[in-house]
Amino acid sequence: MKNNLSQKLSEHFTLREFVRSATAERLHIDNTPGWEHVARLCHLCQRVLEPLRHRFGRIVITSGYRCPRLNRAVGGVSNSQHMRGEAADIRVVDMVVGMQMFNFIRECCDYDQLLFEHSPRTGGIWLHVSCRTAGNNRHQAIIQRSPSPALPQMGRERLAG
Repeated sequence: MKNNLSQKLSEHFTLREFVRSATAERLHIDNTPGWEHVARLCHLCQRVLEPLRHRFGRIVITSGYRCPRLNRAVGGVSNSQHMRGEAADIRVVDMVVGMQMFNFIRECCDYDQLLFEHSPRTGGIWLHVSCRTAGNNRHQAIIQRSPSPALPQMGRERLAG
């Protein structure tokens, strides 16, 4: 059974935002989540993404749910929380807003993992955030060190949650 892509996961987020993928389209990968993944995505929206949206306005999800085949195709780690519907990557417009969003999640939300990441190849920056439905969130917050001179203020440091 196919999911309704316009299904609302929360007040401001739909399933479509979490399953769309240019890589999946290009490689003809069916990235349809099961009901259990959708339930976890709803939890992530309620616990982290809605509070973030209320504070910062519109949030753009660049990667949400990934089926195992898509996760392999994009080079995701083998135990990626994206495959369980517990994680999302969020577009960040600049370092200042990115750090404000990072600190808001770290201080105000119940999250499992929070990563401030970048791509040295493209210069793109984003936040990866996950939330477990079963509890026991680790509150692991990491800022990735940047070898790029374009992002000199980024350092890889593990912050206490």
